Amino acid sequence: QVQLVESGGGLVQPGGSLTLSCTASGFTFSSGGTGWYRQSSGQERELVAYDRLGGGTVYGDSVKGRFTIRRDNTNNKVYLQMNNLKPDDTAVYYCRAQGAWGQGTQVTVSS
Repeated sequence: QVQLVESGGGLVQPGGSLTLSCTASGFTFSSGGTGWYRQSSGQERELVAYDRLGGGTVYGDSVKGRFTIRRDNTNNKVYLQMNNLKPDDTAVYYCRAQGAWGQGTQVTVSS
């Protein structure tokens, strides 16, 4: 059974940093792409960053240069390093892999 569990969300001030983690289980994590999406209130879920496993990484336009995705195939984890956070980054962040979604972790950027 595919399972994705996110952690690391929270409240941060504008300009601050957070690192989200996602731990995968129930499938061969190293065999496919994985990434992060987010959904803010009243908006559609959007791509944040995606690692295409040998095909490079893709970032949403609004996070380029500020966010970095990194995967650890040894420990079945994917991370999202978020720097210079802005209030517009406030959203629930979801991990994606093997066609499944995690439960999401809330990130709130506010002073």
